[in-house]
Amino acid sequence: MGKRRKVGNLLGLHILATLSIQPMHPYEIAAQLRAFGKDQDIKIQWGSLYTVVQNLEKHGFIVAAETVREGRRPERTVYRLTDAGRHEMTDWLRELIGRPEQDYPKLRSALSVAGVLSPDEMIELLGQRLEILTAENRAARAALAAARREVPRLFLIEAEYALAVRVAEEAWVSGLHRELLDGSVPGIAAWRRAHETGAIPDISALMGDGPPPE
Repeated sequence: MGKRRKVGNLLGLHILATLSIQPMHPYEIAAQLRAFGKDQDIKIQWGSLYTVVQNLEKHGFIVAAETVREGRRPERTVYRLTDAGRHEMTDWLRELIGRPEQDYPKLRSALSVAGVLSPDEMIELLGQRLEILTAENRAARAALAAARREVPRLFLIEAEYALAVRVAEEAWVSGLHRELLDGSVPGIAAWRRAHETGAIPDISALMGDGPPPE
């Protein structure tokens, strides 16, 4: 289990990393995050950015360096990273990269109760998901290949990871979809019969004859 952070929102980590480049005001931080596509890496509630900035300042991770005004725009506070902020940033990164944590993706949650759907509906839905995954992964491969021609790999490794995870999901969904189609999933007959009759299937019937896939 990871440390309990004073500012636990991952947006805070990205703000610290952005300020490690140079001091900025919150509007510049948001512009930088958008420009580098960080909204693809974490779920960002843009309206909470100022709140996270305030929390980082409250705990001494950033400090107001100066106030600037551009033309008729309101004054903006420029923040810089403190030594404590730099330590927090690197410690947080080391923990996230070096120690696996349990994630709770929505698909896993849905699969845990997928038996309430019939096998035929599961086949249809998994086929739909597989079609979307295949198209999205094809597009992501092309985009990554194009980016590699202009961007150092160091700045693309998060995209590589995201694609690898989605490719693994595509392969797994494809395998399950194929097993459902050919009826080789253990217990599928009992599962289908339960939906046709409304009867509660016996656990031993759901176990079927074949072993689960490795």
